[in-house]
Amino acid sequence: MTDISKPAAKPANPNFSSGPCAKRPGWTVDALKDTPVGRSHRAKIGKTKLEELINRTRSVLGIPADYRIGIVPASDTGAVEMAMWSLLGARGIDALAWESFGEGWVTDITKQLKIEDTRVFKAPYGTLPNLAEVDCDRDVVFTWNGTTGGVRVPNGDWIKSDRKGLTICDATSAVFAMDMPWDKLDVVTWSWQKVLGGEGAHGMLVLSPRAVERLESYKPSWPLPKIFRMTKGGKLIEGIFKGETINTPSMIAVEDQIDALKWAESIGGLKALIARSEANLKAVQSWLDKSDWAANLADDAKIRSCTSICMIVKAAFFARLSADDQAAAAKKIVTLLDKEGVAYDIGAYRDAPAGLRVWGGATVETADVEKLLPWLDWAFAQVKAEFEPKVS
Repeated sequence: MTDISKPAAKPANPNFSSGPCAKRPGWTVDALKDTPVGRSHRAKIGKTKLEELINRTRSVLGIPADYRIGIVPASDTGAVEMAMWSLLGARGIDALAWESFGEGWVTDITKQLKIEDTRVFKAPYGTLPNLAEVDCDRDVVFTWNGTTGGVRVPNGDWIKSDRKGLTICDATSAVFAMDMPWDKLDVVTWSWQKVLGGEGAHGMLVLSPRAVERLESYKPSWPLPKIFRMTKGGKLIEGIFKGETINTPSMIAVEDQIDALKWAESIGGLKALIARSEANLKAVQSWLDKSDWAANLADDAKIRSCTSICMIVKAAFFARLSADDQAAAAKKIVTLLDKEGVAYDIGAYRDAPAGLRVWGGATVETADVEKLLPWLDWAFAQVKAEFEPKVS
């Protein structure tokens, strides 16, 4: 493969990072011109912007009218922690982990909150645990899409409609790119810097009426930091879900997210966003199906992510390399493509198997994905020539 010529065409946008993700097509800093900079987020203009963001989010995603939507601190991580520290402990927990973020929630539940009645369902990168074994009469904590493992749950059929427990779903790399069955989900979290390519530091927290009932009827045994508190006097603080944020948000980031939501509306809403992501997965998978050196980390087509598309090297020589050399070879591919200005930030997550991770979210143009693929072949050929002698 060393005689592969360097491709002539490059992606128009080489940003394939899994977070922060590519800005929406056509974005320029001019999109922020209406930001009320220097103004309080509690002033009428600031609160109006925050309410607009919440309302547009509800409309684009089709979130039920009786679900609360709040803007919270510390990105998706803050939103998940806020939910777990406020809601867990009332009944037993089934915690699912098949990649690093799910592992993090398991650690918090078992080692920080120290909830003894916790069952942990784990699976290796690229696979899912047996969802049929999950008991939805317990509280369930899971990621809808494993950002670092390239795997998503195929649907919500495994979640009972008449469940007694709450389902707490980290959906940060799924929402806006996958169909979320809201009636099966009691808590949903995400961050702006994912599928719509917004800015970091802010999280979104959606609560079903069942989650609100839990908040108002259950008090955890542990103290809650101020930024986690959603009730006062045993009642939900409704202002949090009407734009009265717990701490000061960036109005520039708010304006940017409103712009992204307007773009989503302009292209046809959620169906169009999902179609764009699925088209990106299709382009990559069609190439992988013909590749003699690369494969999707997820063998099962039904659970492959259309946002965080994770790839491993299947070439025989690669398997014979040491773990350190495998990591070095994969990193060399990433470095070559970065240097060429073809693809930025496409290395596999540090805890995942050595390989590549290409973001396929809705803000990524399929034409750019298609232009990237020949470059992957070129970069692999260069790296193969360098590393293959080590096992010859």
